[in-house]
Amino acid sequence: MKHEGRSALVTGGAGGIGLAIARALVAEGADVTIADRDESAAVIAATELQCQFWVADLSDPKALDHLDLDFDILVNNAGIQHVQSIIEFDIEVFRRMNRLMVEAPFRLIQAALPSMYENGWGRIINVSSVHGLRASPYKSAYVMAKHGLEGLSKVVALEAGSRGVTSNCVNPGYVRTPLVEAQISAQASAHDLPADRVLEDVMLTNSAIKRLVEPAEVADLVSWLASDQARMITGSSYTIDGGWTAR
Repeated sequence: MKHEGRSALVTGGAGGIGLAIARALVAEGADVTIADRDESAAVIAATELQCQFWVADLSDPKALDHLDLDFDILVNNAGIQHVQSIIEFDIEVFRRMNRLMVEAPFRLIQAALPSMYENGWGRIINVSSVHGLRASPYKSAYVMAKHGLEGLSKVVALEAGSRGVTSNCVNPGYVRTPLVEAQISAQASAHDLPADRVLEDVMLTNSAIKRLVEPAEVADLVSWLASDQARMITGSSYTIDGGWTAR
């Protein structure tokens, strides 16, 4: 039970990658709190895992005012996607994506570090993306936000390393989640392809292993980075992308 006695906050934890991460941490003994804007999904997930939940829309700055977090492990996972050309991109969607995937992680880290420093131990794990390291067309806001998250993670690693706190990114390729499935029609429209060609011709074209990543595979990597075994790993970005970034 490598996380026994540790507490963890997982954002976007009611579904997809976040739920898989919450399951993995609970299975190894962590006391997990799920943060999600979907109350019904959060209740279902928390009931399954017998854990706590926090209902909040992290893209709303007011939801992050006056926070004082006391967790050993913080997993910044919440995210959304929008596929559209730069010329057509809705500015309010752009702003919301950056609030959720850059500003919210910053403010959660800011609120969590004092107790981590006091305890002399902490793990900050940011669920980035292969798009934190590479770009794709029609994903300007997402690519920008994930690149920003990468930079934030490295700064935290440098500031917090001497205080027993590590900060790392996990960078999956396309993961088998509702978020990815919802992109197929938008990708088909953007690339002028039939929907049944999107997976092979767009999503997996750069991967050596021609399948989607499973949420549990991401969760296993996060769980390891949250453990004492990874105490010398910080400021790093761990790809789990089937070889995409090997090109």
